[in-house]
Amino acid sequence: MDLIPKEIDAHYRQVNESERLSNGFGELERVRTLAILARHLTPPPAVVVDVGGAAGVYSFPLAQQGYQVHLIDPVELHLQQARSRAAASGIALASITQGDARQLHLADNSAGAILLLGPLYHLIERADRRQTLLEARRVLRPQGLLFAAAISRFASLIDGLARGFFQDQAFREIVDADLRSGVHRNPTANPDYFTTAYFHRPEELAAEIAEAGFANVRTFGIEGPACSAPRLREAWNDPTQRQKLLEFLTRTEQEPSLQGASAHLLAIAEK
Repeated sequence: MDLIPKEIDAHYRQVNESERLSNGFGELERVRTLAILARHLTPPPAVVVDVGGAAGVYSFPLAQQGYQVHLIDPVELHLQQARSRAAASGIALASITQGDARQLHLADNSAGAILLLGPLYHLIERADRRQTLLEARRVLRPQGLLFAAAISRFASLIDGLARGFFQDQAFREIVDADLRSGVHRNPTANPDYFTTAYFHRPEELAAEIAEAGFANVRTFGIEGPACSAPRLREAWNDPTQRQKLLEFLTRTEQEPSLQGASAHLLAIAEK
């Protein structure tokens, strides 16, 4: 079983995932994700396993708060970046290892929380996503929490219109396939069009997690409709507007009629 398809590995070698989450739309995703984690994680000390955590954009802030964080990712470049950050910052993670979300080399009932903030949308086969969720459930202790991210079925349509990609016929064909099947593929050489992925409907994400045996599944829109706002940067750069935007997104994050308009979804569930 390959850790990750070649085109996905190549995509993450070409783009800097940590940099994406430090500016523009990506910064909103990161700040909102950290805020949701802060509201729902058991206070430290606790063991958190960050599966598919890339270079540790969430692992390091959590470790700094006192969590014992194990970072697992299939991309060797990400692991090198995480080790460099640990050395430069002095923030130690419990471990940084290469691994597959479908087969975790961790003991049963050993984690208080598991983050799947990427694996589910890079596994296009439902059976692989189910195996990943079952592995997370095995490793979680009783009443442990799962945090599982997904990309919205409508993300490419919304993002393409917001960023000007929609003028490209090749991109419009990608959107058409996304809307029909949820399977996103990029036959072009443009890294802005992302890479192989599966795009969920909000109710579909919740159903897959429940079917894997988790309880009390709740879904949240991370960016909400702000991800398509033409003047987001202007609002984000103004402290007063930013504060109110984050407040409004928190108030509407579980509104079913808005969740599909969010580029990213986050589901929280209990073992």
